[in-house]
Amino acid sequence: MSKRSVIIVLAALAAVVLFQEAAFAGRLADAIAEATAAGKINPADAKGYLGIPGGPELFWGYGLLWAIWVGWIFSTVGAFGGIMAGVGHITIYGLGNYAKGFGKTLKMNKVVTDSIRVSNQWLVGCSAGLSSFNYWKMGRLVAPLGIALAIGSVAGSWLVPALTAGKISLKSYIGYFGLFVLFLGCYLFYDTTPAAQRSKKAAKEAAKAFEASVASGEESAEMGVKVTSFNVSKCTFTFYGVEFSFNPLIPVCGGFVIAALASFLGVGGGFLLVPFLTAVAGLPMYLVAGTSAAAVFIGMVNSIASYMLLRGTPVEWSLIGAELVGIVIGSLIGPRTSKYIPDVWLKRLFIVLAAYVGMRYTLKGFFGITIWP
Repeated sequence: MSKRSVIIVLAALAAVVLFQEAAFAGRLADAIAEATAAGKINPADAKGYLGIPGGPELFWGYGLLWAIWVGWIFSTVGAFGGIMAGVGHITIYGLGNYAKGFGKTLKMNKVVTDSIRVSNQWLVGCSAGLSSFNYWKMGRLVAPLGIALAIGSVAGSWLVPALTAGKISLKSYIGYFGLFVLFLGCYLFYDTTPAAQRSKKAAKEAAKAFEASVASGEESAEMGVKVTSFNVSKCTFTFYGVEFSFNPLIPVCGGFVIAALASFLGVGGGFLLVPFLTAVAGLPMYLVAGTSAAAVFIGMVNSIASYMLLRGTPVEWSLIGAELVGIVIGSLIGPRTSKYIPDVWLKRLFIVLAAYVGMRYTLKGFFGITIWP
């Protein structure tokens, strides 16, 4: 990236920060005033998170280290970045319990909760943008497929909140969400078995060709994704000499459904995109992370703009700054290390994370048990 491009990007970010803070500072002030009147905040206390008197004092070093992990895992498998970012903000920093301390009726509960959400999205959005660029340079991103998914996801992420906001209790669906994630993990596990692999000849052949090139030191972006034809009904591309094709309308519809379901459940969509790209699109995992990241990036930009510019959600910029440094480090490492992990083990890494998330939500939703963060 040129010096001029960096200056333009930084100037744009500064403009967003100034506009957001100047236009919507009242939301946080109103929440502080209400919590003070309710006896939840002592104005004499030292200012902490978001400038709230008595708020948690955050150490940036924890955020930096955790963000490296978040950037690495998302850029490696193309999913679970938002969930892992949430574990950091909610559990490691204790912001979840802090928000709960204000009760369900005070505005501060929702302000801190929204701040956690958009902070997660800053991390995932940054990782998605960097990962997409790195995978594209390496020839491991199917751009038409990622764009088609993104087109559908934008529509889904805007429509569902408009139709269901304030009408659906997410708590009622937590257990079923956990079961759904477990189902995806089990399905992807089956996808790694010999029986399932026999029906995925192209993906298996491409994965073997790529792994062989890495082992011999002959990996080259020139052998990467090359779009050979594109029209409304069919897109054809090659990866290490193996031909793939898909109907662009399918990922547009898939992106809409995935974004709608993710928005309805209140989670990110990466964990849904990965099974879609492996099972429906038939891609090897070496193409999944970058293609998923491209779709997630556009969705995160859309969501961040909605939270910050339209709803005036505040964030702790000092924390975000430290975490973005960690995200950059992790997101640069992920694409360079994932090529040394066999395709089947990339899928199994996703399966382990799916089991973690699925069991957590299933136990919490149906039994009210939380056995891990």
